[in-house]
Amino acid sequence: MKIRFYLRFSTQPGESLSIQLEGLKKGPARFPLLYLNSELWASELIEVPAGALRYQYHFDGPAGHSRGELGKWHELDPAPARSKEIHVIDFWEEAGAVENAFLTQPFREIFMASPASSPGSPSKGESSEGRSPSLLERGPEGEASHLFRVKAPMLQPGQAVCLLGHGVGLRNWDSAAPLLLRREGDWWTTRLDLSRDEFPLGYKYGVWDTLGNRFLGFEDGPNRPLYAAPEGSLTILNDGFVRLPRPDWRGAGVAIPVFSLRSENSYGVGEFTDLPALADWGRSVGLKLIQLLPVNDTSATDTWTDSYPYAAISAFALHPVYLNLAEVAGKKHAALLKPFAARQKSLKALDAVDYEAVLKDKWAMIRLLFAEQKADWAKDKAYQAYFADNRHWLVPYAAFCYLKARYGSVEFANWPQYSRYSAKEIDQLTAPAAAHHDEIAIHYFVQWHLHRQLKAAAGYAHSCGLALKGDIPIGIYRNSCDAWVEPELYHMDQQAGAPPDDFAVAGQNWGFPTYNWERMKQDGFAWWRRRFAQMSWYFDAFRIDHILGFFRIWSIPLDAVQGILGRFVPAIPVTEGEFYEAGIGFSRERLCRPYINDAVLHDIFGDLADYVRRGFLDQTPDGGHWSGQSQYTLKPEFDTQRKVEQWFENLPAAGSGGKKSAGKTKAVPALAPEENMRVRDGLYDLIANVILLDTPDPEGFAFRIGMEKTASFRFLPDEVKEPLKALYVNYFFRRQDDFWAQEAYEKLPELKRSTEMLICGEDLGMVPDCVPDVMRALGILSLEIQRMPKQAGRTFFHPKDAPYLAVVTPSTHDMSTIRGWWEEDRDLTQRFFNEQLGYEGRAPYFCEPWVARTILAQHFHSPAMWAIFQIQDLLSMDGALRRENPQEERINVPANPKHYWRYRMHLSLEALQKADGFNAALRELVGASGRG
Repeated sequence: MKIRFYLRFSTQPGESLSIQLEGLKKGPARFPLLYLNSELWASELIEVPAGALRYQYHFDGPAGHSRGELGKWHELDPAPARSKEIHVIDFWEEAGAVENAFLTQPFREIFMASPASSPGSPSKGESSEGRSPSLLERGPEGEASHLFRVKAPMLQPGQAVCLLGHGVGLRNWDSAAPLLLRREGDWWTTRLDLSRDEFPLGYKYGVWDTLGNRFLGFEDGPNRPLYAAPEGSLTILNDGFVRLPRPDWRGAGVAIPVFSLRSENSYGVGEFTDLPALADWGRSVGLKLIQLLPVNDTSATDTWTDSYPYAAISAFALHPVYLNLAEVAGKKHAALLKPFAARQKSLKALDAVDYEAVLKDKWAMIRLLFAEQKADWAKDKAYQAYFADNRHWLVPYAAFCYLKARYGSVEFANWPQYSRYSAKEIDQLTAPAAAHHDEIAIHYFVQWHLHRQLKAAAGYAHSCGLALKGDIPIGIYRNSCDAWVEPELYHMDQQAGAPPDDFAVAGQNWGFPTYNWERMKQDGFAWWRRRFAQMSWYFDAFRIDHILGFFRIWSIPLDAVQGILGRFVPAIPVTEGEFYEAGIGFSRERLCRPYINDAVLHDIFGDLADYVRRGFLDQTPDGGHWSGQSQYTLKPEFDTQRKVEQWFENLPAAGSGGKKSAGKTKAVPALAPEENMRVRDGLYDLIANVILLDTPDPEGFAFRIGMEKTASFRFLPDEVKEPLKALYVNYFFRRQDDFWAQEAYEKLPELKRSTEMLICGEDLGMVPDCVPDVMRALGILSLEIQRMPKQAGRTFFHPKDAPYLAVVTPSTHDMSTIRGWWEEDRDLTQRFFNEQLGYEGRAPYFCEPWVARTILAQHFHSPAMWAIFQIQDLLSMDGALRRENPQEERINVPANPKHYWRYRMHLSLEALQKADGFNAALRELVGASGRG
């Protein structure tokens, strides 16, 4: 058959459109569209085989600017049509349309779910012919001339889309008897025979109350035009969205890590089985969402450092610490856990999580239960289906955990055997007949029960009207199962992190390898698709941690400890020629190497300058480019931060001398531990005292972030500083923007198409100008924080100014809570009190409950789709219920890479449910804001 495609799209001179088709016998092909008028383009008749087609429109503008549709691909299956010629009239698929948010999983399945028997949603197996004659109109021989398709995600229960227009076939605008459309997935459709009507004609969609059997009104805007088509052809109208008023749906949620939950039945840490109690409480106060931190297994070293939830050893496996063993034991094996009752009582009473103790006990209980249940559990049909669906990650993960224990290390590169993953070898290692199979299968056992418990918790939350929102870390742990199985997907010679900010002045080094996006793109981002599919088992929405990493990542060389020595990758480098063009000149030695003179040493080390000079530096000949002052270079054994770190880690105990790891270093007097740390950190600063960083391009360089704050910059001639600053500003804030936007468009649309979950981005930090535009174009929700304004020159952001597709929150797990922040800077707090809260006079010294309530109310009343609050911030408005010391409420300190993540609620979920006064106040706040 032949198809002609029409696209309603407004263009300017010099712009053109094309269509890309998949499903043709010769493979994908691109066809140009022909200009009909400024708002309509059409293809030639294209011959296609019977069967399903996928297609996408592309826009080509001047100066090579080209982009495809960012939303889902159009799908067309013309097989049932008898017509030999089909005309498809389309709208451009706008991924950023607000309505698309309401087609995502939480809205479709929870907030706006239509009962199976609701009007417009025939039950499974029900034919359209069995419904009202107005739902489906056919010609004398059962063949339609027109198929109308439109989306209307914002309809309320009991409402249906209807259609009216000119002519007999469209009921001559009779609103008492419109044509009702049938709901099919995201679309409302009807097939009509309009062959006897006169063209052109106009039509409109409307809303019909199926319960009251009455017409509620037409969509906004002018009539939609419909023109004559060749006789005997079928016209398919993909009409986009019904033009209804902008949605004003708004919800509120609570954010808390699973490990922070406290209940009467858990084991010193929050567990998946605690989530139903949290959902019960959330429903009672009008909340609609529970936001969690990552819940994947982070058991790398089996120490408290594994408490960091963003360093998972598997992007797919769940963390055993969240397993409720009493539920696994059931009544039949409950006696096995009785010896742990006293331990459970003491761990449960602790103010914070004792990660090591809890995990050690849980694994002891797991082994006991596995020994008793291993003969029967794997026979469960549900488990067998789970294993089949998850085998691709579950088997390598179990093997990885077994080998980690066998060799006593997670560093797979150092394993004497299996250091390089081989699917064939791992199949042999994990074979059921192997003598060690129980040590493999125990991980299947744990993951199965974790899956059951989290799936049940998610289902219960849904029954309470709440969605679960997960968290996808931007990176993977360097010594993870993912890196072991598919190392080609990552740049293992780099470290991901973040540039300096107010929370981490030396930047952040997360230690993760960076993604090899070019390799990931080759298989259509299969790893990401699998990851999203895994998350959708449990979550309805998710937060992309550090979404800026999809535009460019802060990449740090392996020999650096601090994030300050990173650079954005990819990026357009600055070249040597640009320095000459700017009249600066160029010296690699001066710009790319640490600039060290006596004044610099005194500024950094003070009374220890001579100690550093003698032990860690070599003197260079006097003079140099742009400077005649005496200079030094670092000794080769100290010329990177990693070498310095290792040297100080290997120092013998105080008082035993300093020669053990000094190598060629001259003997120097022993220092006190705090002085050693001063020298170490000072050497880090010295190594970072550069203007430019080398890149893989021998002709290109990257500016060191914060260049103008370095001593190296300070000692440059004045005539060099201004043109150098101009190059710096151009490098970071101008030349990269379009390039980084294109990088994001290469990745994010494909990933967004692969999931039905609602996507929220964590777009904080050093945000390129292109980021808000790209996120809006894709319909990804932004994150807006009152004390972290994105607009330059502002101290605060007011929640009333938030866009609709956004999440507003007064704090996140990476910062102090409202109460903690209130006490950090009195001058800033005073400004906030006067400017943001609108009060005169002196601000209270402490964040009083009424102050906290006022701040919360601002967020609840924000126009943003979501207002999500840490549980600590919600409790802050109740003076009797909140924790006494706000400094104990903080979850993470980003500046400390060794932070212990162990915050726990100070009251149990059972006590929270009984806090009638607080719950009534919160329910009132939610209701008054229209978020209930």
